[in-house]
Amino acid sequence: MQEILVILNPAARSERAKKTWKQIARLPHCTLRATTAPGDARAVAERAVSEGFTTIVAAGGDGTVNDVVNGIAGANVTLGVLPVGTMNVFAAELGIPSDLDAAWAVILGGHTRKIDLVRANTRYFVQLAGVGLDAQVVQQTSWNFKKNFGPLSYVISAAQIAARKPPRLLVESDGIEREGSFVLIGNGRYYGGPVTCFKNARIDDGLLDVLIFKNLGYLDIARYLGNIFMGTHTDLRDVEYFQTKKASVRSDEDVPVEVDGEVIAQLPITFRISSRKLRVLVPGSPRSV
Repeated sequence: MQEILVILNPAARSERAKKTWKQIARLPHCTLRATTAPGDARAVAERAVSEGFTTIVAAGGDGTVNDVVNGIAGANVTLGVLPVGTMNVFAAELGIPSDLDAAWAVILGGHTRKIDLVRANTRYFVQLAGVGLDAQVVQQTSWNFKKNFGPLSYVISAAQIAARKPPRLLVESDGIEREGSFVLIGNGRYYGGPVTCFKNARIDDGLLDVLIFKNLGYLDIARYLGNIFMGTHTDLRDVEYFQTKKASVRSDEDVPVEVDGEVIAQLPITFRISSRKLRVLVPGSPRSV
């Protein structure tokens, strides 16, 4: 069996993470390469493609997956995922187990699925993107803040942002212009965990799922979140939900954009389904490749 390249997240910051790395190092048919800085996984993946690796595994969270995807997009390689990061939404979308040995068994199983690749200007992503609120939360929540407050850190950041005047975002798609305060773009169903945010989404249907939220006060955010958990958010009068192959977002203000949990740009930005597909290792019966 050909060696599988596993690209590890930047240097561990905890004893638990170091233990995880040791566990990965003992996996069979595995060649390990650790990155040295955030974003380095893309260059490592590009080099692995040129060296002839045909299976490249992202070991980390959604940010690591995104970097690796941008390193292999367009190449004749297969992506595997070991969901050992803080946020593992893409792995949940594909049904990849969180247990390390079980996730490695999925990789060795060799079952694949072709999924859509989405572009945010020139950056690829596989799961989701956000414009406005959630990108601001990612941007303003430091690692130390997350370490001290855990998931509550995002709530605190969101509350601070909600106290400000929201930006005016203009979303253009299929000749129609819509207005809102923040926007979410989905390739899969899940956002922030195994929570269905984009109820009609399929990760291989060739369509983007777009949610536009019109308001951004404290009570609005709480109302949106409550309805998302109940699955009724698309019934709200101040929420628009539609599917498209392309959507452009602009604003007169400086507004950040995140993809797969990483802030990548400021507006304006165009999201579109790429002509390229991504082959991913998944549980279950073999899919056509």
